[in-house]
Amino acid sequence: MILPACSAGALRPPLQPERGAPACTTCPRRHSRVEAELAESRPRSVAASVSADPPRGVSRAFNSQRLVDEPLKPSSFLAGDACTPLFALLPRGRRRRMHDLRRRWDLGSLCRALLTRGLAALGHSLKHVLGAIFSKIFGPLASVGNMDEKSNKLLLALVMLFLFAVIVLQYVCPGTECQLLRLQAFSSPMPDPYRSEDESSARFVPRYNFSRRDLLRKVDFDIKGDDLIVFLHIQKTGGTTFGRHLVRNIQLEQPCECRVGQKKCTCHRPGKQETWLFSRFSTGWSCGLHADWTELTSCVPTVVDGKRDARLRPSRNFHYITILRDPVSRYLSEWRHVQRGATWKASLHVCDGRPPTSEELPSCYTGDDWSGCPLKEFMDCPYNLANNRQVRMLSDLTLVGCYNLSVMPEKQRNKVLLESAKSNLKDMAFFGLTEFQRKTQYLFEKTFNMNFISPFIQYNTTRASSVEINEEIQKRIEGLNFLDMELYSFAKDLFLQRYQFMRQKDHQEARQKRQEQRKFLKGRFLQARFQSQSQVQIQNLSQNQSQNPNLNANQNVTQNLLQNLTQSLRQNSGQKENLESQKRKRGQEQNDSSTSSGTNDYIGSVEKWR
Repeated sequence: MILPACSAGALRPPLQPERGAPACTTCPRRHSRVEAELAESRPRSVAASVSADPPRGVSRAFNSQRLVDEPLKPSSFLAGDACTPLFALLPRGRRRRMHDLRRRWDLGSLCRALLTRGLAALGHSLKHVLGAIFSKIFGPLASVGNMDEKSNKLLLALVMLFLFAVIVLQYVCPGTECQLLRLQAFSSPMPDPYRSEDESSARFVPRYNFSRRDLLRKVDFDIKGDDLIVFLHIQKTGGTTFGRHLVRNIQLEQPCECRVGQKKCTCHRPGKQETWLFSRFSTGWSCGLHADWTELTSCVPTVVDGKRDARLRPSRNFHYITILRDPVSRYLSEWRHVQRGATWKASLHVCDGRPPTSEELPSCYTGDDWSGCPLKEFMDCPYNLANNRQVRMLSDLTLVGCYNLSVMPEKQRNKVLLESAKSNLKDMAFFGLTEFQRKTQYLFEKTFNMNFISPFIQYNTTRASSVEINEEIQKRIEGLNFLDMELYSFAKDLFLQRYQFMRQKDHQEARQKRQEQRKFLKGRFLQARFQSQSQVQIQNLSQNQSQNPNLNANQNVTQNLLQNLTQSLRQNSGQKENLESQKRKRGQEQNDSSTSSGTNDYIGSVEKWR
């Protein structure tokens, strides 16, 4: 009796299916529905794309196993049995998990293949682009041998001309300054660090005529000597910032010692126990709070040398410096400072050996301070020292009877004070303007030959700039400070003229230095050339003497001429060095008129011997 296939399979022991191969089921009809549902649920696009040949750029070994289950070839003892995939025998939950895992793996491999193909295409395109660029640039140079084309000849001529120009420039100007000029020739022009800082036009038209002595401020300040810098600090002009620069931002052999938590710094001279700076941050308010010109000129010598005998006091030079500010901005800044409770009661106002009386200098407020006062009240006080403060602090008050207003009429008093302030400001060693911080730094460095470590910063936003006033109030403030307005106009004109004068002087010195360097190099070249010629002539004469002994007389004459030539060259070089040293001693004021006579004599002697 022949059993059916299903019965025969049931009687046999269960077989272990091969790995990765489908197994035969005992009932194909039972699982036909499961296979149909699985085939419908399988995504056709992904399965088809993966089951087909791999995409370009991916090897066939990659993802070579197909996802669609293939029927296993029946074995010898299972021939004729109906076979179904082993995947269908798994539980439904596990089948879903395996299906999701297989689909994710298929998408990841596809993305990697597409990325690989895109990178390959990008590299190929980049290779073609770089090849085209290099062929355009180096193609003519590579084909220099083919001189038939006119373009190649023209390009070769331009390259040779450029190399020749570089060699000539290196020979004519080998210094570092010319290297900077060569770099600037191929780069964009750098902005001037000292350009207009007040956002006004760069062109400056002077209004006053000043002499060369007024414009040239060059102080022979020796920090190791006995001279002293005295800083006249006017309220609300930025003097606190400048005073900190003097003690913390100057390159010195012995810097000032500033300790944390202390306002004053110790600024001693190298090798001495005495100060070189008289200011708020070095000696404190030794002559009173914000002492003016009248107080400082009579107080500073006494404070510095008061303990010494008059016969042992050194002869010092007191170099006064100060900072000015726009009168309207300074006035508003002082008003805001008074609003916060500032009084400056510690100011002595000593003039002619005594302080002013309460009748000569009444107070504008009755309490301890004037905090919270409005601007109108601040302007209405006729005894307010904020009015024309800069003129009053820079003038000699002894010329007008100090604070006694009954000595002379008001108009005459104002005229004397203004002229005195202008004269003292012009004769000061240095003064700066708050609105020009970088130019202030430049002029101070050129005046005292002292360099700052870090550059000054221009702050255009201050407490005064935050105060909004109308045109009427501004005109009234200008009227209350009409002397300061005229003084500031005078000071600004003088300040900018000094700046332009010093900048032109620097340019002339740099140009003259380059000319002297070129003359020196030219002289050395001619000297080396004639020395080599003289050596060649001596060798030729020695050879002629060995061949013809009758030329002794001519040889002696020639040797004498060569010796004279060598001596004249040495004398001219010594004269040149002496003239250069004398020229340095005479100062830079005669640099424009004087010339290097030693070099001219040397060139003249060379032409003579030629």
